[in-house]
Amino acid sequence: MSTETTKPNDNKRKTVLAGITLAFVAAGAAYAVYYESVLSKVQETDNAYVGGNLVNLSSQVTGNVTEIRADETQMVQAGAPLIQLDAADADIALAQADAKLGAAVRQQRQRYADVAQYDATITLRKLQLKNAEDDLARRKPLAADHTVSGEEVEHARQAVDDARAAIAVAIKQEEAAKAGVNGVSVAQHPAVQAAKADYVQAWLASRRNTILAPVSGYVAKRSVQIGARATPGTSLMAIVPLDQLWVDANFKESELKNIRVGQAAKVEADMYGSKVEFHGRVVGLSAGTGSAFSLLPAQNASGNWIKVVQRLPVRIALDPKELKDHPLRIGLSTTVSVDISKTDGPVLGAAMPQTPVYTTQALTQPLQQAATAADVIIAKNL
Repeated sequence: MSTETTKPNDNKRKTVLAGITLAFVAAGAAYAVYYESVLSKVQETDNAYVGGNLVNLSSQVTGNVTEIRADETQMVQAGAPLIQLDAADADIALAQADAKLGAAVRQQRQRYADVAQYDATITLRKLQLKNAEDDLARRKPLAADHTVSGEEVEHARQAVDDARAAIAVAIKQEEAAKAGVNGVSVAQHPAVQAAKADYVQAWLASRRNTILAPVSGYVAKRSVQIGARATPGTSLMAIVPLDQLWVDANFKESELKNIRVGQAAKVEADMYGSKVEFHGRVVGLSAGTGSAFSLLPAQNASGNWIKVVQRLPVRIALDPKELKDHPLRIGLSTTVSVDISKTDGPVLGAAMPQTPVYTTQALTQPLQQAATAADVIIAKNL
């Protein structure tokens, strides 16, 4: 009785074990098929972060900050005034440039008048020479019969020589005066144009006391404070255009074999989780690993060398519409999956485009307005 009961149990156990084994084999086969058809055609990494343009705002002139019109997290538009500097020094410099331009015009007017004066002087000297020559001609016959002394004749002859020398001096003075003014009008004289350029420079410096936003975006970092001394080149605040973001995926060097420019990519940001998926494409592979550009690059020629797997940044461009619907931030963590099923694309990035990649018109100054203001000053002093 006991033996008969044991046999059905053994058979049942064998059946269960066979089923489990078959299930494992089937799962392994399914995974092999899935890996071959899906996973082997996708390269994935979670060492990927959002990048973007961090536009540092700085002053072009020196001055004390009197107004700050935007703060961190706030949206600003390109061309909007963000920081105001004390304009007292700039206003004084502009007034001085105004006065110097007027003085330059008047000085050149005097030089043009000197030319006419030297011309009149030459005419006068020629008349004096004619009178001296006539006087000498009258005295010569009288000296023959001793009506006048020989000394008087010598004085008359000396007067003629003096008159001729005076004409030569006047001619040289006229030539020197003409050399400085010939060929140009007062307004176009180099000295006036130099003073005009100084005025335009002062005019621009006066306008630059109002610091404008070069791009539209969000203020990410404000370092400037009221009353601080702003100097050219010093960062005052940073602006991030959230429509100009990308992802830098750091793949291991062993994972780069089949990655090509133009391949499709999917991006999941930890900020939104797996429910939001961004779509992009590979636009290029960095020209060097992260360690190659570090402050202290690795010294691989040293005796205690240890091989470390390197990672290379791969730039992923994102869909602008998806970015607008789900804004990202610089530095956020992401997971990137690149479709490597097609490997016919280039390994190196494309050549630079013919048009600028980024541009702004917000900082363009109306030079024509400055030139017109200078021309008004010139006209007033002519």
